[in-house]
Amino acid sequence: MTQAPDAGRYVHSTRVDLEYDDERRARIVEAAVSREVGEIDDDRSRTTLVREGRTVTIAVEAADLVALRAAGNTWLSLASVAERTADAAETVPF
Repeated sequence: MTQAPDAGRYVHSTRVDLEYDDERRARIVEAAVSREVGEIDDDRSRTTLVREGRTVTIAVEAADLVALRAAGNTWLSLASVAERTADAAETVPF
């Protein structure tokens, strides 16, 4: 990860690796969630999202623990919605 000039301001971080049964599901979650990267960051937190094969990695950096918790919860909720939507789409008969 490349450090931005203000990187010292983000002193807390967490990383979540979401591993899926297949690469297709990982691509679906990545496509749905990645649209928000940069859109919901603020002066207290920022997030990066990377997919490698069947794994989607969400990395959050934050200025304080409250912002880290809030951002982490937001990104996990977004991933959960993407997963549930993909599940529902697979059960719709065409």
